[in-house]
Amino acid sequence: MARPRKPLLSTDRIVETARELVDAEGLAALSTRRLAAQLGVSGPSLYNHFRTKDEILEAVADSVSSLVDLSMFEDARDWRTALHDWAVSYRAALRAHPNIVPVLARGPGRRPAALRLADAVYGAMVEAGWPPAQATSIGALMRYFIMGSALGSFAGGFVDDAGAYDPADYPHLGQAHLLAEKQEKIDERAFETGLTALLDGLAGQYEQVRSAE
Repeated sequence: MARPRKPLLSTDRIVETARELVDAEGLAALSTRRLAAQLGVSGPSLYNHFRTKDEILEAVADSVSSLVDLSMFEDARDWRTALHDWAVSYRAALRAHPNIVPVLARGPGRRPAALRLADAVYGAMVEAGWPPAQATSIGALMRYFIMGSALGSFAGGFVDDAGAYDPADYPHLGQAHLLAEKQEKIDERAFETGLTALLDGLAGQYEQVRSAE
């Protein structure tokens, strides 16, 4: 009887398995030995595709960047709507894979999907009439805001024990123990509030830029 064939080892399969491992257990859980075991292969076979663990992490990070929708920069949406829609898509990708955010936060480096993302945002802002220097700043500040929102939950940081918030010490936190159970709603609302405020501020600057032309 023929032995069952093992799935072929490919770059995509390595990245997918590594991403699943990072999602489940965090960055510290990823090692070439652990990854090889998950894939059912010998450790050295990974080096036919990646030279180091860091290269694997970079590929995992870029696979998450590739999930971000960039179509809003290619259709007829105005710059503000495009930035809003892109920010929502970007945050969704990061929230689905929060453990890889520290790697993404290092910057795009040589990662193709991350560079395409940066190119799309910068190009759309310049085409909309923003000066190049300000277009660069917009890309940076949006990245700071989105990544910061994906690093953790504000509401989830409060314990659901009313006794932790003695009114003698924290007179304004009497309802703080209820935040955790409403975590998703509160965090989504906070993100939209911050994003709207950010875009409103940019809109004011944009009017100044256009009026100065």
